Amino acid sequence: MTIAASAAAQAYAAAAQSATPTVKATPISAATPEAGFGDLLKEAMESVTATGKTADETALAQTAGKADMVDVVTAVTETELAVQTLVSVRDRVISAYQEVMRMPI
Repeated sequence: MTIAASAAAQAYAAAAQSATPTVKATPISAATPEAGFGDLLKEAMESVTATGKTADETALAQTAGKADMVDVVTAVTETELAVQTLVSVRDRVISAYQEVMRMPI
């Protein structure tokens, strides 16, 4: 029995999609007129911190035998993605600041 590579790839993608748990991200609320940019950054940092704490709790639960290794890997991956996003935003903010400082007065 021969299976085409494209059919196998489609079946694998469908299986991976159905096996992937939904990611519960902590949403950052829409900025209100009273909230400033600093408040938005503070809320983003708190979100990353909460995601990291969740990963730590899941890892501890796994060592106690109360969680599956897949849950640990998923939580760590979510934390890694959140940190990478935060670093990317930080880099953009620094770049924008440097660009403003280069503007002639």
